[in-house]
Amino acid sequence: MRSDAYTIVFTTIITVILGLGLSATADSLRERQILNEELDIKKNILSVLGYKQDTPWTNEEVQSLYDSNINEIRIDEVGLVLDEVDKSGNFAYTIYQSSENNKVTGYAIPIAGKGLWGTMYGYFAIEPDAETVKGITFYKHKETPGLGAEVDKDWFKNNFIGKKLTDKNGELVSIEVVKGYVSKTDPEALHKVDGISGATITGTGLTTFLKSDLEKYEPYFARVRRINQIESL
Repeated sequence: MRSDAYTIVFTTIITVILGLGLSATADSLRERQILNEELDIKKNILSVLGYKQDTPWTNEEVQSLYDSNINEIRIDEVGLVLDEVDKSGNFAYTIYQSSENNKVTGYAIPIAGKGLWGTMYGYFAIEPDAETVKGITFYKHKETPGLGAEVDKDWFKNNFIGKKLTDKNGELVSIEVVKGYVSKTDPEALHKVDGISGATITGTGLTTFLKSDLEKYEPYFARVRRINQIESL
């Protein structure tokens, strides 16, 4: 009996010690994981806004470049800039504005929506004119390799660069991912990009949620376009 009691007590002590050790390790790794995720997001934002380099960025370079060039703007549902995080708990949208030498060089917004197999997450960048596409990138998705997963390949992403988000009247029309190829004679070609063969559902999903997300930010960007027009007079 004494031997059995000793075994139980010893086992319990070892279990508690190991449990505490694993918990402490998990907490430490979780903090590192959160930091790495934040740095990866910043890297994607920098990339979609046109910041490139030949060699991979170090974590310190990412943080420094982000702090030096990116300004996070929070707006409400009508496009008004919030001076600080809304303490009331109301939802706000975030715009990542890039600047160099006190001159705006672009804007990036988060985009997310349903593809074929799950939610696709990425960032969409717009030129300072608030109507020309600067870039698009995806950092998380579950699309099929070789098909829908092509959304994060350069050949597909580069199709968006230079496309127009607004029509001739300045109204938001977004960008449509077509099935097949965009015809050069199509009068709406500036608002369309080539689709991915065998990934119609992925393309349709992207078309849908991209416009939905852009509409959330349209009040702000419409104001930017009006200001640009006034300044150009």
